[in-house]
Amino acid sequence: MSELTLFLIRLAYLAILWIFVLSAISVIRSDMFGARVPEGARGSEGGGRRTKKPKPAKAPAKRRGSPTHVLVVEGGNAGERAELDQAPILIGRGTDAAIRLDDDYVSTRHARIASSGDQWFVEDLGSTNGTYVGTARITQPTTLTLGTQVRIGKTILELRK
Repeated sequence: MSELTLFLIRLAYLAILWIFVLSAISVIRSDMFGARVPEGARGSEGGGRRTKKPKPAKAPAKRRGSPTHVLVVEGGNAGERAELDQAPILIGRGTDAAIRLDDDYVSTRHARIASSGDQWFVEDLGSTNGTYVGTARITQPTTLTLGTQVRIGKTILELRK
């Protein structure tokens, strides 16, 4: 092989290696800090947290005894809550989450709570550490009732009235 061919092979190998390293750094960055928001989609405020406009209610008509909110009962964000009339509710570390958890064991988009008819379901969104209802790890949407504990990382949530 000529010297030029060997040089081009080495250069191509080095370029592919750098592409791999940069893509790995990009994945780690997006997991730690969330997805990038385009400038046009940001609010007019500089560095402050922007408030979300309420989404149209998808929740079923309220029945007596049906849950009204999700409450964080244990963990670093104890006391935080999200109203169920703004379902589906995203739970995770990302900025787009309705319940934002500051927990190293929680993914950016970890789980979602949604309704179907008059029932509520929790669904794991492919998280690394899983979502637990009671002590069982869930792999598909699972029905929730009042007071059922949902564990995400070191945080426990419940449906409440």
